[in-house]
Formats: sequence, structure tokens, C-alpha cells
Amino acid sequence: MTSHQSTQTMKPATAAKKLGVYLEATPAEFRQGVVTRAELNALQADPPQWLLDLRRDGPHPRPVVAAKLGVSIAGLARGGVTEPLTTEQIEALKQEQPEWLAKERATQAEVRKETARIKKRNAEREAQQP
Repeated sequence: MTSHQSTQTMKPATAAKKLGVYLEATPAEFRQGVVTRAELNALQADPPQWLLDLRRDGPHPRPVVAAKLGVSIAGLARGGVTEPLTTEQIEALKQEQPEWLAKERATQAEVRKETARIKKRNAEREAQQP
């Protein structure tokens, strides 16, 4: 019995998410059809100019916007940011430092600190077990 290796494919939305780009800003040929695992790997290894431009200038999807601003995705929503933003818009927000952004950054810092504390505590507990 021989094994048949099928080509693994994904929807363009999944591929865009894995590439960290906003699907609606990708070229039409990318949005139509499917993307194979090999094509995705090729895009990651040697990105075409459109992908480099999107990653640099945007518009960026919410997870990327949140990461660039140092807040959570929920924090973006609480701040009223529901649309994809360009790098220029993100930089402008950082410069303006609206009250919601400062508050959400502080919240995110507390969450990170608490996560680190719990991780350390769990590691210490595991080290004490025989």
C-alpha cells in the first residue's frame, strides 16, 4: 500500500493571517483561489514587493496594530479602534498618546507582569517536587 501525499491548501484569509497582513489589502490574485503550504513557505522565505510594502506600510490587521501599540486586541476595541491602521496612523497615535492608549498600555504591562509572576511561581513549585 502506497501513501498518497496530498497538497495542503488554505484559504487566502488563513494565509494572510499567517503572513501578518490585512487580507483586503492583498492583490486580487492572492485573495482569489487557495494558497498551498509550499506557496506560503515561498512567500515567507522570499516575500514579493507587495508583501514587503504591506508589512512595512499597512494597512495592518488588528493583531499587528495591537502589537505595534503595545496593547491587547480587546484594548483596541475599548479604545474605539475597529478598522485596520497604516503604519503612519499607528505612529500618529503613539505621538498623540490618547488617554485610552496610555491606560491600555498600563493594563497590558500589568498583565505581562502577572503572567511572569505566575510562570515563576509554577517553575519554583515544579523544582520543589521530588
